[in-house]
Amino acid sequence: MLTLEYLGELLDKNREAANARVREFSIGGRHFNFNTRAAIMGVVNLSADSWYRESVCLNAESAVRRGRVLEAQGADFIDVGAESTLDHAARVGAEMQKSKLLPVIKALRQNKVLVSVETYEPRVTRACLKAGANILNLTAAKGTSEFFRMVADHDAGVIICYVQGKNVREVKNFNLSEEPIAMMRNYFARQIELATSAGLDRIFIDPGLGFYYRNLQDSSVRVRHQMSIFLNTFRLRTLGFPICHALPHAFEFFGEEVRSAEPFFAVLAGIGKTGLFRTHEVARVKSVLDTMAIF
Repeated sequence: MLTLEYLGELLDKNREAANARVREFSIGGRHFNFNTRAAIMGVVNLSADSWYRESVCLNAESAVRRGRVLEAQGADFIDVGAESTLDHAARVGAEMQKSKLLPVIKALRQNKVLVSVETYEPRVTRACLKAGANILNLTAAKGTSEFFRMVADHDAGVIICYVQGKNVREVKNFNLSEEPIAMMRNYFARQIELATSAGLDRIFIDPGLGFYYRNLQDSSVRVRHQMSIFLNTFRLRTLGFPICHALPHAFEFFGEEVRSAEPFFAVLAGIGKTGLFRTHEVARVKSVLDTMAIF
C-alpha cells in the first residue's frame, strides 16, 4: 500500500533531487515554465487499433475537431499518431502514416494549435516536421542521432522515450533485475548528449510507462511498477530537462470507471514533479492539476 511513510522515506533519501530545477523553454512561440506549471498534451489517435475509443479519429476532419476540443479543454499540445503501440496492433507503413498525419498536422497548425507527432519512422518524422509539427514524440531507441538532427533542422522539440528495444513495437521483457531509475538515468544521459550535440535544447524525457513489455502484462506487477516510477520521477530532473509522462489506464482495476484512471495517476505523477502530462482525459487531468496547484 502507498503510505505517507513511503513518501517521507523517498524524500529523505533524495532531497537534493527534489530541489532540482529543469530547463524552461519556448515551443511554437509559447513559453513554458515547467518548474512552476506543468503542461498538458492531449491525444488524438488515427489508428483504429487504439483501445482508448474516445481518442480514436478515423478521418482528418474528426481528428482536427477533437484536437481543437482538447485545446479548448486546456491542452497545451496535441499529440497525434497513426500506429497503435498495442503489441497486437497492425503495423502501418510510412506512406500510410503520412497520408493520415499530414492533413491533421497542417490543419491544426493553421489554427495555431501546437502539435506533437508520435513515430519511430524517419520518413514520417521528416514529413511531419516539414508540415509544421512542433514536437517529435520519439518512440525509437536506435538511430536516434538522425532523428535529433531532423528536429534541430526544423527548430522543433523532442520527447525522448525510454525504450528497452529497437522501438516501441519491438520490445520484449522489461529488465526488472536493476533499479529502473538508475537504468533510465544512464539511457537518458546518453540520449541527451546526442541531442544537445545535434543542437537541441528543447527536450523532454519520458520513462515510457505505456509500452507493452511482455513481463509487465500482469496488472499488479505493471501498475506497481508504474506507480513507483511516477513517484520517483523527480530523481530524473537532475538531468536538467522536464519529464513527460503518458498516463496509463489500469483497466483491470478501474473497470467501468476506466476514465478515472488517468486522473488518478496524474496525482502520483504530479507528486513526482512531472512537467508534461500526456493524456486522453484532458479536462479531468487539468481539474486534478489545478486542484493540486492551490495546496
